[in-house]
Amino acid sequence: MPPAVELLSILTFPAIDPVAFSVGPLAVHWYGLAYVAGIMLGWVVARGMLRNPKLWPNDTPPCTATHLDDFLVWVALGIVLGGRIGYILFYDLGAILADPIRAIEIWNGGMSFHGGFVGATLAMVIFARRNSIRLWSLFDIVASVAPLGILFGRLANFINGELWGRPSDMPWAMVFPTGGPFPRHPSQLYEGLLEGLLTFIVLQVVGRLFGGFRAPGLVTGCFVILYALSRITVEFFREPDAQLGFLVGGWLTMGMLLSLPMLAVGVWALLRAWRAAGSRS
Repeated sequence: MPPAVELLSILTFPAIDPVAFSVGPLAVHWYGLAYVAGIMLGWVVARGMLRNPKLWPNDTPPCTATHLDDFLVWVALGIVLGGRIGYILFYDLGAILADPIRAIEIWNGGMSFHGGFVGATLAMVIFARRNSIRLWSLFDIVASVAPLGILFGRLANFINGELWGRPSDMPWAMVFPTGGPFPRHPSQLYEGLLEGLLTFIVLQVVGRLFGGFRAPGLVTGCFVILYALSRITVEFFREPDAQLGFLVGGWLTMGMLLSLPMLAVGVWALLRAWRAAGSRS
């Protein structure tokens, strides 16, 4: 891309300090606050859904508000541990094998959504069994509010000036501090809108207005499908991780490859929910 293309960028990256505030030597980052905000807002919305028995099979919520309160710790651990382990395995294994201490340097690489997804799923399975909660309904509760966490997380990625997109001449492209001299797609915002805001709205409509929560697993299937399709779409605009580059065929990225099995799982979950609802009718 010629240097002149940079002139087409009419937006300036809003160089926001990644540190939201400091308390003595402790620096609180926007990225950490995003995780807290996403989990807490999801908790508030989920509690509201539990207060409406009409949303659930047999007019009976799958768990109590107290269960949901207890689950906060479980899901937070699942997301953080799964996200970090997933990043290590999918994106940075070679570097960490060479320097194992890098594994705990969460500022050096970060988290993987797909790893966090697996970690949160395992947390739900264990928690549901320990508390005799209908597993697929618990999946639906978490799936219906998870896009809020994704939205806040992508906004934090944007503030950090990371995970930027490929070079672009679109009028909303911008030059990122660590992305070289050329304007790039703000792919973090694309992901926040598609995987986060739009997916959240669709799932709430499906669950609340079309009775999706009364067919356990249906909202979960919709979430997994929507996330996978959104992620695959945005990967065409997002710069692949430097240490991996493009993979199979010279155009696929790791994000695409990890989203394909998610898409298959989502379709399976949706078909399973439809079949189960049909057998009960």
